[in-house]
Amino acid sequence: MAEVAEAERIAALVNSLSKKFILCDFSPEGRARFLSEHGAEMVAERIRKHFLYCVAECAGELVGIVSMRDKTHLHHLFVTETFQRRGLARRLWETVMTKCLQAGNPGMFTVNSSRFAVPVYERFGFRAAGAEQNAGGVLFLPMRLSGLQARDAH
Repeated sequence: MAEVAEAERIAALVNSLSKKFILCDFSPEGRARFLSEHGAEMVAERIRKHFLYCVAECAGELVGIVSMRDKTHLHHLFVTETFQRRGLARRLWETVMTKCLQAGNPGMFTVNSSRFAVPVYERFGFRAAGAEQNAGGVLFLPMRLSGLQARDAH
């Protein structure tokens, strides 16, 4: 579980990886909006509002984060390039999924995926739940994981 004191490191990781992998698909307005909504103070506020944040570190370096809103919505999942394709994203996802299921989630999860992350979420069992959306220049594909899929992914 992440603490408010980690907000700056979390925001730095999210913003760094977003610039490389997802902001290129957004309009200038969308990029500015995304970055303003993911600064350290916004992350700290989400932690205070009981978003579930889990972090992964290696030798004191932050290498991955996952966050959940309301025990149902996968808000963020970011892994540094060095640790991509090594199972860390799956381990982070399974950690928060298990915590949410133990807290009463019946096995229904959503995520608003960037284009880059769609294949990752599909491997976790998520499926598109509609067409790609554009919210003020921020592009995402709504995805859903439900019922038996969520329990089987565990």
